[in-house]
Amino acid sequence: MMGVRAQQKEKTRRSLVEAAFSQLSAERSFASRSLREVAREAGIEPTSFYRHFRDVDELGLTMVDDSGLMLRQLMRQARQRIAKGGSVIRSSVSTFMEFIGNNPNAFRLLLRERSGTSAAFRAAVAREIQHFIAELADYLELENHMPRAFTEAQAEAMVTIVFSAGAEALDIGAEQRRQLEERLVLQLRMIAKGAYYWYRREQEKIAHHSE
Repeated sequence: MMGVRAQQKEKTRRSLVEAAFSQLSAERSFASRSLREVAREAGIEPTSFYRHFRDVDELGLTMVDDSGLMLRQLMRQARQRIAKGGSVIRSSVSTFMEFIGNNPNAFRLLLRERSGTSAAFRAAVAREIQHFIAELADYLELENHMPRAFTEAQAEAMVTIVFSAGAEALDIGAEQRRQLEERLVLQLRMIAKGAYYWYRREQEKIAHHSE
């Protein structure tokens, strides 16, 4: 159990992370805001920042980790909905769009830093996306009883399309987002069907050659 000072330090650290997230927008990237701005938003002196992070880059990498964690929690929420009888793809898309609506700046950070100028940030985002792909591949392997190579390829294709749709969803209205959801559901179902029939065809080839 943390002591009072440790709890206060963690609270201030979280305040800095939340302050940095709150300053992101369609117009403002992580690189465009300063340490002083983040400290002011968090309600602390700029010099106190260094008690919690070595530098602004460490703060940014923590934000990337937090965004990745939110994505993994997203997957777990989707699975809970599926367990209650929901459609696998529709429940996943619905949960993802809720994530975009509730955490737009977390998703903006992942999108921008995925192709940003910092190698450390690009590597961190790539790692978080790979975690997302791996969890989806695990689920597909368990549910569809297909080899890992197939489920990884399917998961990667799905995540690529989902991220593209997420980028579009950030800056459109409710009706356009609803239409985007329907299109995304259709695209993901097409990938799932294609993966199933491709695997079945490969199995038929193996069976034919073994006769």
